[in-house]
Amino acid sequence: MTGTPRTLAEELRTRTDRGLVGLLRARPDLLNPVPGDVTQLATRAGTRASVVRAVERLDRFVLQTAEALAVAPDPCPYDTLGALMAGDAGDPAVAAELPRAVAELRAQALVWGPDERLRLVRTARELLTPSAAHPSPTGLGPTVAEAMAGMSPGLLQEIIAAAGLPTTHDPVTAVASLTALFSDRARMAALLDTAPAESVAVLDKLLWGPPYGGVTDRPAPHLQWLLDRGLLIPAGARNVVLPREAALHLRGGRAHRTPEPVPPALSPATERDPQLVDNAAANQAFTALATVEELLKEWDLGGPAVLRAGGMSVRDLKRTATALDTTEQLAAFWLELAYAAGLIASDGEADERFAATPAAEEWLQLPDHERWAALAAGWLAATRAPGIVGTADAKGRALAALGPHLDRSPAPEVRRRALGLLATLPPGTAVPATAVLARLQWERPLRGGAPAAGQAPAAADGATAAPGADPADDLRSRLAHWTLTEAELLGVTGRGALSTHGRTLIDTASDSAAPTPAETTAAATRAAALLAPLLPEPVDHVLLQADLTAVAPGPLRRPLAEALGVLADIESKGGATVYRFTPGSVRRALDAGRSAAELQEFLATHSRTPVPQPLAYLIDDVARKHGQLRIGAAAAYVRCDDDALLSEILADRRAAALRLRRLAPTVLAAQTSPDQLLDGLRAMGYAPAAESAAGDVLIARADSYRTPPRTAPAPVPDGPPSPDPTLLAAAVRAIRAGDLAATAERKPVHAPAPSPGALPRTTSAETLATMQAAVLTNSALWIGYVNADGAASQRVIAPVRVEGGFVTAYDHTSDEVRTYPLHRITGVAELADDSV
Repeated sequence: MTGTPRTLAEELRTRTDRGLVGLLRARPDLLNPVPGDVTQLATRAGTRASVVRAVERLDRFVLQTAEALAVAPDPCPYDTLGALMAGDAGDPAVAAELPRAVAELRAQALVWGPDERLRLVRTARELLTPSAAHPSPTGLGPTVAEAMAGMSPGLLQEIIAAAGLPTTHDPVTAVASLTALFSDRARMAALLDTAPAESVAVLDKLLWGPPYGGVTDRPAPHLQWLLDRGLLIPAGARNVVLPREAALHLRGGRAHRTPEPVPPALSPATERDPQLVDNAAANQAFTALATVEELLKEWDLGGPAVLRAGGMSVRDLKRTATALDTTEQLAAFWLELAYAAGLIASDGEADERFAATPAAEEWLQLPDHERWAALAAGWLAATRAPGIVGTADAKGRALAALGPHLDRSPAPEVRRRALGLLATLPPGTAVPATAVLARLQWERPLRGGAPAAGQAPAAADGATAAPGADPADDLRSRLAHWTLTEAELLGVTGRGALSTHGRTLIDTASDSAAPTPAETTAAATRAAALLAPLLPEPVDHVLLQADLTAVAPGPLRRPLAEALGVLADIESKGGATVYRFTPGSVRRALDAGRSAAELQEFLATHSRTPVPQPLAYLIDDVARKHGQLRIGAAAAYVRCDDDALLSEILADRRAAALRLRRLAPTVLAAQTSPDQLLDGLRAMGYAPAAESAAGDVLIARADSYRTPPRTAPAPVPDGPPSPDPTLLAAAVRAIRAGDLAATAERKPVHAPAPSPGALPRTTSAETLATMQAAVLTNSALWIGYVNADGAASQRVIAPVRVEGGFVTAYDHTSDEVRTYPLHRITGVAELADDSV
């Protein structure tokens, strides 16, 4: 196509396939469904929902450029845009970056036309154009012509006369004369030199917005001076507005107070030894594994109940935080991390509760680095935001951990962008979180920098402007802050710097902000391979000490850790774990079916030091008493061969709650259940054992509780997925072919020509004859086709064979050979010889 394009569709039609691919990649919402031709693509690119999404993904300077175009003349020459961005004094940084900004707006089909006639698409202009209810981020008000629309001709003549301009014969020329005055730097400066100081002060207060102010019924003289000369224009009964042309003069021609062509620097930077960073990250990664493992152990017999509205109660969250020895907010993070990895879920039963999943059993058996990879991949792709647990939703209800409404679709993109910024720094370099947040806000301004509606007008003297939104309330900023904290907890970063395995974690084969799950898993696997040598090697021994403790000099192998966890209680954690042996812990091991000899042998085998005599005595003493008392089900009973021991129990006042009575010299009956009787006697210091109806000792080994098979929660996507190269290439071919079918020159037919965009109409006989002739001449045809769902489309085909009521043809629209039923073809027309 030659000449200047008259519409966005015409400009898109002139783009190369690579240019269309770039547009569809940047705005994937345009692909759902694939547009039938370029006209449909241009129409969809101009819809409000699509434009809003595109604007929200612009960086701050590109957005400022779009905002300047929204207040510029339409069309806008490039030089005019440059003056609005750089001002009268000029700014080399703005001039250097402006071509990139315009190119980005063009690539995303938000701006079209040559440099001498730049046009912002109408929807974007409506979105960014200022009004009384929708102030512009530039702080500029309406133009003189817009503000004076509807003003009486007499008042217009009075204003231009007071401004020193000759009167005119009509309102249009009067407005044009005043606009020319305000746009002329020299004449405008001369007019302002005659203004009272108080009037200039009012203009200064409205200069950077909001441009609206309030006035009383009888304005002060300095305000009246401005009103008389059109420097303030009435905008309602008690409001006035500073016109755009006057504000631009006062600003020195700049649309923005502070153009930001260059992103904020990631500084101050702190250099650290990369090896120390990797070691710190690895230590934290191991701590993360231990914490999740402790959580699964805590829920081994079943977790807390699920609230009716979903999620955990505040009380259960506090219990979990106490068990993990952490805060409630961090406990929510560990819960959501395990949930994202598919390790915990609700069981779905009538009395629904949370528990570990079958996948947790498999996860526990994996090597440490593979377990970390599963956690890291789940965290990176998750859309759930643990940071909002405890805050109120739109209805004022507190959001619960593991509950609904925690998904925030921008979370994966924000995580990748935040970590990606750290990846741009040299290895071992850390920067403050505030620097990362400032850069992210520049790359993705608040809500795309869309104007904040509802700002109040200035005070009565035009002195006060309404405050804007607090950036701290921005969801993306909070997500970025949580990302930096969570990455440190998970061991992706160490001492604030991105680790070597953290760099690999975010390095996927795709350039998209939302890689596929397979790409994320593959990256996590590669990262875990780098992490593996840094993780501490599990040990198979402990050091027994005379004070009834055992010290594990490192992480224990799983079978040893599980067995020792039954025999002893964990007293402290850290680089070395300290276990303490107590009568209760030894009894717990005996209840699990171990004999005293087996416990002695176990300790001797796994200790690098001899078994201390106090520990051996403790085990023998507890074992000697273990099982002397037998508990069974009558309601419950106690039997013992030592009738003196039973008499001692009956005489103990602490046994009153058990309501015991002697049935025989060696048998006591109780009015409580066997479990309560066991607990009561153990609380009194005895070591009873439960027995079966046959008199055999019951081994109290609880079975682990698991949910039915569960899959990890699916992330909630932030808009349509990023298309792959194959889809993009096929979509461009389909759009080109559809455009060819819609715009190709057609040979005249006997029937009346269809209206633009309508399907061709021919009789069945004419359709069949034209098809058969096209097979013989090997020519292309334009057809109208209605599929089985009733959807109509236009296609360009080259018929190969016609038989049995079907035509087999090469379809230029889909770039493949297809077969069409003749009865579904509405009509056919020959194409001009040079159309294909």
